[in-house]
Amino acid sequence: MTSRLTRRQRRRVSQSVQYAVFVAVVVLIAVTADWDRLQNQFAQQSLAEQLFPDIITVALRNTVVYTVSGFAFGLVLGLVVALMRLSSVAPYRWVASVYIEFFRGLPALLIFIFVGVAVPLAFPGTEFPGGTYGKVALGLGLVAAAYMAETIRAGIQAVPKGQMEAARSLGFSHARAMVSVIIPQAFRIIIPPLTNELVLLFKDSSLVLFLGVTLDERELTKFGRDLASQTANSTPILVAGLCYLLVTIPLSFLVRRLEARAARAK
Repeated sequence: MTSRLTRRQRRRVSQSVQYAVFVAVVVLIAVTADWDRLQNQFAQQSLAEQLFPDIITVALRNTVVYTVSGFAFGLVLGLVVALMRLSSVAPYRWVASVYIEFFRGLPALLIFIFVGVAVPLAFPGTEFPGGTYGKVALGLGLVAAAYMAETIRAGIQAVPKGQMEAARSLGFSHARAMVSVIIPQAFRIIIPPLTNELVLLFKDSSLVLFLGVTLDERELTKFGRDLASQTANSTPILVAGLCYLLVTIPLSFLVRRLEARAARAK
């Protein structure tokens, strides 16, 4: 009489079945796909070569500038909102809570439309500092600040309360203790999630195309989309996607390393 399988054996059988199904699906796709048509539409080498160096010197550069400016603005605003969220003054907490829920609840696309359309209509003649770059920094920053505020708040609350008590016993005021002792420790804790937010902002910068940009202000998605329309071929979009991966994969790897280091430090 055959004995029943142990839990470990059942797990191995289940894993083997899953691997077999995965291999079967890959083989099926490889056999049935029309690779010639895919290559013609997405991987024309001659067309890809025409994208350089502009896709790097213009599109990728603008994407990085948009991301960094939005992240910097969001980080500063997020810190202010986080401190308001932790304030003992009730109106500050209410304003911070409303801001966080509002901007976390709306799609980033609507924020960009608001910045690009509603603000100029509401304030005629008003010009953003930096033009399109200022609009992008504001749009990305408003969204990022709502998420980073909660991250920073969690980081501040994760710092042991004894740190504040020790600083106050040394004669520090509450504000000075926060700036000199608590916030630096909090930022060391939240570096991994902040880096992850940077990755998300890098991808959200593709929403710039809804603001109406000039040729010299195009980021990767707008650059690839425009050339794909001109050439009736999707190779520019594929190359733009590879440029995104050129930045996001190293950043994602950095996030995992930072998270692992933080876990070992606990």
